[in-house]
Amino acid sequence: MTENILDTVHINFDSGLLWVMNLVLSLVMFGVALEISISDFKPLWQKPKALVLGLISQFILLPAFTFLLVLVIEPLPSIALGMFMVAACPGGNISNFISYLSKANTALSVSLTAIATMLAVVMTPLNFHFWSMLYEPSSNLIQAISITPLELIKIVFLLLGMPLLFGMYVNYKRPKLALKIAKKLKVVSLVFFICLVFIALYSNRVIFLDYSLYVSWIVLIHNLIAFFTGYSLGRIFKLPEAGVRSITIETGIQNSGLGLLLIFTFFDGLGGMAMLAAFWGVWHIVSGLILAAFWNRKSVAKETIA
Repeated sequence: MTENILDTVHINFDSGLLWVMNLVLSLVMFGVALEISISDFKPLWQKPKALVLGLISQFILLPAFTFLLVLVIEPLPSIALGMFMVAACPGGNISNFISYLSKANTALSVSLTAIATMLAVVMTPLNFHFWSMLYEPSSNLIQAISITPLELIKIVFLLLGMPLLFGMYVNYKRPKLALKIAKKLKVVSLVFFICLVFIALYSNRVIFLDYSLYVSWIVLIHNLIAFFTGYSLGRIFKLPEAGVRSITIETGIQNSGLGLLLIFTFFDGLGGMAMLAAFWGVWHIVSGLILAAFWNRKSVAKETIA
């Protein structure tokens, strides 16, 4: 029963609202880019160790460990696709805030968010397609829908690449104006985006309530693995404590909003995928705040990006 529904049902979302959702996510990305300057990328060349490890954790290890988790628990194909989609996305927009609360290396967090978001234009589509095709049940579903990496790259570039480039350009030309706009735009657009997602979920609440238990435990384990991946990598390579915390948070807080939008755009709101991304979007905020509350009580030595 579960398999028939989650792998075949599509979450209803009005085409007009989907267009608005695309626009709002672009505004969110534009707001993020308004606070990104060329100087954020300089540490990558000056002291690259922590940044490189953070990117490896997000774009290589997390998708790989997600694949292993899928092999172990053998979820429904649509759920597996949702897991691959979330793992392929860059760090979430609230990761910098969570890092600040956690007494992590905020400068490293900001740099990782900026660089990962830029790389996501190519890495998110390629990672999603690569790992999805390796798992036969999800591969069959992908082939049935006929989605190619190039199609995903095009839409991700429009949603992420264009707003980011334009936002960075505004920051370069008018930095004071950019920062002034960013403070209001990020909050307003993000709240609006969350409201649109809530509308989509509420209109399909029967499906979500019926299968919430099936999806929620998978999200919890997946998110825990994401945090553990970042934390373990930082420890193995002996990064300072604040750097370890930043990489942990950047790996565990994923941009599930982007994933959800891609799911609505390319997969017509495929039930299992949409539920997985939606639950992740709620849970990673809760788990991030819990982790921040724990780390906030523990002091950490000040550091620069390692």
